[in-house]
Amino acid sequence: MPNIQRLNTADADFWPRLETLTAWEGVADETVTAVVRDILARVRTEGDAALLDYTHRFDRLDAACAADLEIPAERLRQALATIPAERRAALETAADRIRTYAERQKLASWTFTEADGSVLGQQVTPLDRVGLYVPGGKAAYPSSVLMNAIPAKVAGVPEVVMVAPTPGGALNDLVLAAAAVAGVDRVFTLGGAQAIAALAYGTATVPRVDKIVGPGNIYVAAAKRQVFGAVGIDMIAGPSEILVVCDGLTDPDWIAMDLFSQAEHDEDAQPILISPDPAFLERVAASIERLLPELERQDIVEASLCRRAALIQVRDLAEGGAGGQFHRPGTPGTIGGKTGRAVAVDPPRWRNLHGSLHRRSWVITAPAPTMCCQPRAPRAFPRRWGCTTSRSGPASFIARRPGRRRWAAPLRYWRAAKA
Repeated sequence: MPNIQRLNTADADFWPRLETLTAWEGVADETVTAVVRDILARVRTEGDAALLDYTHRFDRLDAACAADLEIPAERLRQALATIPAERRAALETAADRIRTYAERQKLASWTFTEADGSVLGQQVTPLDRVGLYVPGGKAAYPSSVLMNAIPAKVAGVPEVVMVAPTPGGALNDLVLAAAAVAGVDRVFTLGGAQAIAALAYGTATVPRVDKIVGPGNIYVAAAKRQVFGAVGIDMIAGPSEILVVCDGLTDPDWIAMDLFSQAEHDEDAQPILISPDPAFLERVAASIERLLPELERQDIVEASLCRRAALIQVRDLAEGGAGGQFHRPGTPGTIGGKTGRAVAVDPPRWRNLHGSLHRRSWVITAPAPTMCCQPRAPRAFPRRWGCTTSRSGPASFIARRPGRRRWAAPLRYWRAAKA
């Protein structure tokens, strides 16, 4: 049984323990920052030569020249043609749904003329080129390809450049097929901080981009933090995390699997469960113990649960502003919630539970009538849905229902300038 931390808001040491558990600095230590700084500097000055060296050292991939790091478009089409028919159908269905949603997000230019003849407005133009980082070291994520590349294409971005590590030279056909479905223009077998450096600064082989999007490990997150300014980024994603707020009426196996869904990404991932029902927390712990040995990625999940997970008991769901973000008593900005409801809160001090979570996060209770709430954009779900929250963007959500997931991709690819 993994040794998961237990916290209780009634304890005198609750706040210090929570701050220690969720501190970004606990993961992104100075050693990582220094290593990333050196990698960025070397790629910026040495270009392709540094990329070849780092790819050989970290991914065990020997390439004769930098051009060998690019995967030809024909290889993407081949992957799409050879994957099982049901997987291709799943990719194409997901792509169609994401594209339909992104079309509704698309911004438009506008102008108006004032009485004195002055013409005011906003001109919206797509970025010239965006870079997409797709994790590939410990697992493959074709969903990251679709959810990042398709909105960019809908926005009108002319060129999407994808980088993904291929340890030992192993290519994942599902990821390559997703790139073909999403219309990715160029793909490079690059990972880690060196891939971020190549996209941010450009080399003779890898083109410089206007913005970098996509999740990665701690080195990728630290690299994105350091190149911000030289290039745009979507967010400092950091290690994956999930926050589940439950009133204790949901199947504990469901909640355990939701915690696993993020814990399996990385040993530094952070799964947290909040509930006012101590007996329910015990039932979830029992489910974790029973289901963990069945997981393919058991070692990674167990490491994440032991290092950074927490089961938190609150007095009631209103204590945490409906649970999603804790507030000390009297903190301005608190919005009280009721059991079975969820609200987005924006307090000045408790901006989030994790250093990489967004300032306006989802807070969701289940299984009573629930709402997935973005700032100024609530969305209601039926009673039978058990909802959890996962950080994937400033305006995004995942609503869980057995056998079905729904995604809403954030606005990442438009820039606007006053006319």
